[in-house]
Amino acid sequence: MSRSASHKDGNPSKRPRTEPSQAREEWNCPGSLMSKRFVNPIRKLVDTLVIKPNPDKEMIPLSIGDPSVFGNFQPDDLVRKALVDSVMATKNDGYAKSTGYPKAREAIAKMYTTEHAPLTADDIVIASGCSGALDLAIGAIANEGDNILVPAPGFSLYKTLASAKGIETRSYKCLPENDWEADLVQMKQLIDHNTRAIIVTNPSNPCGSNFSRDHVMKILKVASDCKVPIIADEIYADMVYDGVHTSIASIKTDVPILTCGGLAKRWLVPGWRLGWVCIQDRNNVFKGEVSTALVNLSQLLLGACTLVQAALPAILANTPARFYSETLSKLKIAGDMCYEALAVIPGLHPVRAAGAMYLMCEIKIDEFKDIENEQDFVEKLISEQSVFPLPAGVFEAPNYFRIVITVPEEKITEAMNRIKEFCATHHK
Repeated sequence: MSRSASHKDGNPSKRPRTEPSQAREEWNCPGSLMSKRFVNPIRKLVDTLVIKPNPDKEMIPLSIGDPSVFGNFQPDDLVRKALVDSVMATKNDGYAKSTGYPKAREAIAKMYTTEHAPLTADDIVIASGCSGALDLAIGAIANEGDNILVPAPGFSLYKTLASAKGIETRSYKCLPENDWEADLVQMKQLIDHNTRAIIVTNPSNPCGSNFSRDHVMKILKVASDCKVPIIADEIYADMVYDGVHTSIASIKTDVPILTCGGLAKRWLVPGWRLGWVCIQDRNNVFKGEVSTALVNLSQLLLGACTLVQAALPAILANTPARFYSETLSKLKIAGDMCYEALAVIPGLHPVRAAGAMYLMCEIKIDEFKDIENEQDFVEKLISEQSVFPLPAGVFEAPNYFRIVITVPEEKITEAMNRIKEFCATHHK
């Protein structure tokens, strides 16, 4: 037998064709199960809302936490220069290591190191925005069938990211009568053997709250007693205009913490999409496994934009203190304006903001003659007055709405006057 003949059956082109076991008779291409799990309530609401505004009044959007919308909040010139220099250097156009450029990670570690939470570049994983960092953190610490605790009211993306992975979310209450502090008794009651993390947001989206050091320590005690790690969402770290921000990892504790942050809010550049996870595991509770998990997950998308990563050391080192203080001053003025205007409107009960970019306001539904809930309130407000706050049901806060306060003062004044007129029309 010749060599060619002996290998005849091994030639794929010569093998007999087999029919598929279950041939389809028609096209059937449904969306994936993961895509059906993955729903962002805020984006879904904003993108699909079909209520027509009053054509005689300019729309005033108060719904999306993007400080760049109106142009009154701008990044510092030195921040822009750092990015321009990165582009012109012509050496930052390729792939970076999946966890990020070493110099960028060193800069983050240097900025966020504290006495009780020392960091090195190896403790940092760079991600595409803080949302990407949260996705990495949740994915690294929990499995399908596990559960994590999330705040209510709280950022809806936590539930979105967890649900897509088959992870249950359990909501602990944040109490408006206590400046949105967490209900620690309920938090502890929600924890069981399958609880893999407690997400703590401070300062808070949507509440605009800032936890005291004492309250942060009480949260850490619950986590320590129950032996549950914390995922700290601190994208609004140091964006506090009433009180002082206490980073969770800055307090001495045995609790391992994954702190998520980014450039978007404090530096006013959400579109630059650069975030990070800081691994604060001082007692080696994670035993290196979570760090390895973060690295493995970071390899899926190869990190954030390299141009922004290369600019990051200069951004963190050179942004002047006056930029931060001016931003906070503008936020405080806007927050106070909204609070004082809403506080005197019958049927509304705002909670004064202390940090971040938001203010929450309760709607006393029983005091209105034709308002069913927060969604109905907002839809009618849009159609009659062309003002669009976010109905806070998307944050598990029924009968509240959230206002974004990164709005020019003249538009705040106009929006508050329109809300006052609307409430007068519908109040009993």
